[in-house]
Amino acid sequence: MKAVVFEKGKLLVKEVGTPKPKAGEVLVAIKAAGLNRRDLYTPGRLGNNSEALILGSDAVGVVEELGEGVANWKVGDEVIINPSLRWYEESDFPPENFEILSLPDDGTFAEKIAISAEQLEKKPSHLSDEEAAVIGISPLTGYRALFTKGQIQAGQTVFIPGAGSGVATFLIQMAKNVGARVIVSSRSEEKRQAALRIGADIAIDTSSNWQKELENEKIDLVIESVGRATFNRSLAVLKKGGKIVVFGATTEDVVDFDLRQFFYGQFTLLGTTMGSREEFRACIDHLEKYEIHPIIDRSYIMDDVHAAFDYLKENHQFGKIVLTIS
Repeated sequence: MKAVVFEKGKLLVKEVGTPKPKAGEVLVAIKAAGLNRRDLYTPGRLGNNSEALILGSDAVGVVEELGEGVANWKVGDEVIINPSLRWYEESDFPPENFEILSLPDDGTFAEKIAISAEQLEKKPSHLSDEEAAVIGISPLTGYRALFTKGQIQAGQTVFIPGAGSGVATFLIQMAKNVGARVIVSSRSEEKRQAALRIGADIAIDTSSNWQKELENEKIDLVIESVGRATFNRSLAVLKKGGKIVVFGATTEDVVDFDLRQFFYGQFTLLGTTMGSREEFRACIDHLEKYEIHPIIDRSYIMDDVHAAFDYLKENHQFGKIVLTIS
């Protein structure tokens, strides 16, 4: 079968062996897969001497073969893959054996994948294959950040720096669905306008004076993924007693901030990564209830994966990027 692999320092599209499902596993024929920033970072973690590893964490496909003992799926079922491995119940942090699909296991950028039946969910019927391909890392991360950690409520205001990311586009729609007010930032006027079109109430320039732009309005909840470039400015617009939830750091990881300002402000700082199967199912229920359609920026065929990776690196996208597999 054809797959996208990282091998000995190179991103390649090559023929690899077709996996065989073990007991408790299902073989899924993949139709499309979603790109994530994780796919950019995994090669750096593997190094230049690594054996071939299939990249990719999100996907939609069709059940093709059942391993021994699998009774809850049948051949022909349309499914999406939960990339949060072995984290089943909602908890403050994941279990010790938690991993994200594609490291160290082979991922979804392939014509087929053998994966535990526990990691499959029914494809939402209102979504196209391209849309269903991105129901994984981004919406799950956003759901846990907004609801489990952020505890957003109707009438509250949430601020999301970096409006164009895949997670942000889900956050905007989810927050609006429950009656929250949504403010976003982006350096791109095009992305600011796009964010307003999908429900954001206010979109400001990331390079601007936020307090001036917001007329000193204070925010109930900030969901941060940018890192050092925006962290302290996010704290500055947070109301006393407000929360800041962090799930990423696309700029520098290390941040210095004023502890005295922080504890006088009675702020709450929360970290989050991915989420449990319980939260993933709640996320899917939310998408179905409100008929949310993921924002797809563009799609590439598998042979054009280098162009897809370059586009993601340049951070020009608004929403998600998809690889069509079959």
